[in-house]
Amino acid sequence: MYYNISKYLFVFLLLITSVRSFAQNAYIATVKNAKAKEPLAGAVVNIVGTNIGNSTDADGIIVLSGITNGQHYIHYSAIGYDERTDTLTFPLGHLDTTVIYLEASDDEMEEVVVSSTRSSRTIQDIPTRIEVIGGEELNEKANMKPGDIRMVLSESTGIQTLQTSATSGNSSIRIQGLDGRYTQILKDGFPLYAGFSGGLGLMQTPPLDLKRVEIIKGSSSTLYGGGAIAGLVNLISRTPTKERTLNFLVNGTSAGGLDVNGFYGQRYGKAGLTIYAAYNANAPYAPGNTDFTAIPQFKRYTFNPKLFLYPTEKTDLMMGLNTSFEKRYGGDIIYINGNMQDSMHTYYEDNNSNRISTQFELKHRFSSGEISFKNSFDNFKRRISLPGYNFDGEQTSTFSEVSYATHTENLEWIAGINYISNVFDEYNLIGFTDRDYKLFTYGAFIQNTWNINKKLFLETGLRGDYVLNYGFAPLPRISVLYKISNAVSSRLGGGLGYKAPTIFTEESERIAYRNVLPVNTSTSKLERSYGGNWDVNYKTTLFDDKIRFSVNQLVFYTHLNDPLMLVPIAGNLYKFDNVAAHIDAEGAETNLKLAYKHFKLFLGYTYTHSHMHQGGTISETPLTPTHHTNSVLMYEIEDKIKIGAEAYYYSAPMLSDGTKGHDYWLCGLMAEKLWKHFSLYINFENILDIRQTKYGQIYTGSTTNPSFKDIYAPLDGFVMNGGVKIKL
Repeated sequence: MYYNISKYLFVFLLLITSVRSFAQNAYIATVKNAKAKEPLAGAVVNIVGTNIGNSTDADGIIVLSGITNGQHYIHYSAIGYDERTDTLTFPLGHLDTTVIYLEASDDEMEEVVVSSTRSSRTIQDIPTRIEVIGGEELNEKANMKPGDIRMVLSESTGIQTLQTSATSGNSSIRIQGLDGRYTQILKDGFPLYAGFSGGLGLMQTPPLDLKRVEIIKGSSSTLYGGGAIAGLVNLISRTPTKERTLNFLVNGTSAGGLDVNGFYGQRYGKAGLTIYAAYNANAPYAPGNTDFTAIPQFKRYTFNPKLFLYPTEKTDLMMGLNTSFEKRYGGDIIYINGNMQDSMHTYYEDNNSNRISTQFELKHRFSSGEISFKNSFDNFKRRISLPGYNFDGEQTSTFSEVSYATHTENLEWIAGINYISNVFDEYNLIGFTDRDYKLFTYGAFIQNTWNINKKLFLETGLRGDYVLNYGFAPLPRISVLYKISNAVSSRLGGGLGYKAPTIFTEESERIAYRNVLPVNTSTSKLERSYGGNWDVNYKTTLFDDKIRFSVNQLVFYTHLNDPLMLVPIAGNLYKFDNVAAHIDAEGAETNLKLAYKHFKLFLGYTYTHSHMHQGGTISETPLTPTHHTNSVLMYEIEDKIKIGAEAYYYSAPMLSDGTKGHDYWLCGLMAEKLWKHFSLYINFENILDIRQTKYGQIYTGSTTNPSFKDIYAPLDGFVMNGGVKIKL
C-alpha cells in the first residue's frame, strides 16, 4: 500500500515538474558575423512583447530564461548589422545552442557604437550625435602614422590637431574651433590624458591596440565631468575573443622613423588576455636646410597588458596597465646632430617622460539592471630641459566611479557617483614660486533615455560637480532624435560645461612654462559654457541600388564665459587671468559619402567662426581656419588590395601676433596589398611638400635664443613611409 502511494505521488510530482518545465523555457544562442563567422559581443536579443532580453557576452552567447510556451518572435540587433527577427515555438524540443548569423549593414553611416553615451542602445535609437572611427579605418590610418593617433583624429571633419612645440612636436586636439584644453580625451571611459600629461598625450597614444574611436562634439560634461566643453574623444581598446589574435606591424619612414608594434589577444574559458607592445623611434629630421628639427629625435617604449576575468555569466572583471617611457630631443639640428662646439648653434629642447597608469572595472548584471565599479590611477613624470632652464614635475591622478543602470525596451536609466583627483608636484625649484596644485572633484549624475514612440527618442541628463576651491557646477543636458522617415533623421542637443583652471594650456606649453606664475585659486574661477548642435542625416540608394549615398549636415554653437588667458606682466612674467570676456564658436559641418562597387568617396567641409568679445572689441581666436575641407577616395577589393587618395584644405588662420598665416593643401596617396597572413603597404604623405618654413622663419631672434611663432602648418613636409603587417 505504501509502495503504491509513493509511486503515485512520484508520478504526480513528476507531472507537476514537467508542466512547470514546459511552461518556463530557456533559449541559448550564439550570435555571429555572417561573413567572418566570428562571435558578436554586445548584440541585443529580445523576446518581442516581453521584458525578456539581454546582450551577448564576449563570446557572442546569450541565455534567455522564463519564456512561456507558445509562439514568440526573437529579435536580434547589433551595431553595424542588419536586424533579424525569427519566429520560434516553445518548447523547442531541444536544448542545443542555436547559431544566429547577422549580415553586416550596407549603410556604413550606421556603423557607430555608443559606449561613450553609457547606453546599451544601438546608434539608430541614441539621441546623442556620435561619430566613430572603426577598426578598418583605424588600420588604414595606421599605415600613415602607426606611432600615434594624430592622423586618426586630424582627418575628421571639424577636428584639428595642432602642434604646440616647434621643435618637440607636442600636439593638442581642437574641436569646432576651441582650444585643446576644452577637449577631453578618454581611454575606455577613463579620463587619463589631461593637465601636465596632455601635451604629449596624442604623441604617446598608438592606434594599433584600439578597436574604435568614438567622438562626441559639443558639451559632454554631463557624462564625464569637467573639460568636455568642446567635446570628447574616447579611445576604445581591443578585447579578447576565443579566436587568437596575433598581429605585428613594422614601419619605416623617409624621415628616419621606425615603428615596431605587436598585439596579442585571446580568451581562455573564464579568463582572457590582451598585450600590446611597441617601440617607436625617429632620428632628428629638419627638411630643406631648416635650422630646427621638424621631427625630434626620440625613442619610446610602450607596454599595455590587460587581464579579463569572467567568473560567472553575469560578472566581468578587467584589470589593465598602460606604460610609456620616452626620451624626446629636439632643437637646433646642428646641435642635435652632435656638433656642440659651435657657439651659434646651442638651442635644444629635451623632454623625458614616464607614464604608468592602471585601470580596473567590475561589472555585475542582475535581472533588473547592471552595477559597475571603475577605478584608474595615473602617474606621469616629465622633465623639460632648455638651455639655462628646467621644468620638472610629477602629476598623479585618480578616478573612481560607481554606477547602476537599468535597461528595458523603451526606457533606460543610469545613475552614479564619482571622485576625481589631480595633484601636480613641481621638482627642483630654484628661485621661482611654487606651482604645485591640487584639484579634487566630487560628482553625481543621472541619465534617462526614453523611446517615446517609434519616431521620437529623448535623452536627458543631470550632473552636479563640486570642485574644491571653485564651488559647485550644475551640468544638465538634453538630446532629441526624430526619425522623420527611414531615410531622414535629425538630432538636436545641448548642455552646460565647465573647465577648472590649471597652468597647462596650449599657450603655456609653447613657452615650456617658463616664467609662468601659478593659478591663484582665490581670484580665478571655473570657465563655464553652454552650447548645442543640430544635424540632419539623409541616406538613400541611387540607380537601382548601385550607389549608396548619405549626407549629414551639422550646425553648432558654443558660448564660453570668463576664458582663462595667459597674460604678460612686469618682470617678463606671465599669469593666468579669467578675462572679462566671452568666446563664441559657431559654424557648420557637411559630410557626404558615396559608395559604388569597390569605390568609396568621402567629402567634408567645415565652416568655423570662433571669436572673442571683450569690451567693445571682437577678435578672431588664433589658429582656427575658417574653412576646412577633407576629401578621400578609396578603392578596395576586400582582403586583396586598398588604394586611397586624399586632399585637405585649410584656409589662412589668424595668428596670436595679429598677422595672418597662409592657406594650404595637404595631399596624400596610400596603397596596400593584402594576403592571408600579411600585407605590404606604402604611403606618400604631404606630396606637395607643404611646410610652414617655406612661408618664412618660424622664430624671431637668434638661433641661440629663439622665440617661436605659432605653428599652424606642417613642418616636416613630404614624408614617405612603408611597412609590413603580419597576422598569425
